[in-house]
Amino acid sequence: MISSRRCSARRRERDIGQVSASPDPSCYQAVVSAPGFSLAVRCDDDEIERIAFLPAGAAVTPGNALAAEAVRQLHAYLADAGFVFGLPLRPSGTYFQRRVWQQIAAIPTHQTRTYGELARALHNAPRAVGQACGANPFAVVVPCHRVLASGGGLGGFARQNGGFLLDVKRWLLAHEGC
Repeated sequence: MISSRRCSARRRERDIGQVSASPDPSCYQAVVSAPGFSLAVRCDDDEIERIAFLPAGAAVTPGNALAAEAVRQLHAYLADAGFVFGLPLRPSGTYFQRRVWQQIAAIPTHQTRTYGELARALHNAPRAVGQACGANPFAVVVPCHRVLASGGGLGGFARQNGGFLLDVKRWLLAHEGC
């Protein structure tokens, strides 16, 4: 049997973007239930490392004060789409990815942008923007769900896990009135 600490480290290495490679809730300091999905929080005492989408499941009680604050803010967002997050994030990723995430974080609630619009603002290709969206470690807080394909399609959002997160994206956009 693998110890939970070692198991967590191994699973952490496999995490990609908004979807966890392992839906094991024990790898997180908190898990929040939402309509049709869950939001999993990984953090230390000072910064949020990741907020990932998981398939719907049981909530996990926060493991520290920051996880409890993240849970409070995620519940506030789920109750009111206009809620503004104020969590200390520890962004990883390349310089370009962080620039994309900054642009996405600036998209107001109730509004969307296309991959092409963001690409033009960043002087890059829409596909590169899409890849950066897929690597976003802060689901909902950095709202990649507000980025659409040209023509209004959902795009390749959460291509992992058989695309179950396309339903999550639809729910988030409806929740925000987009």
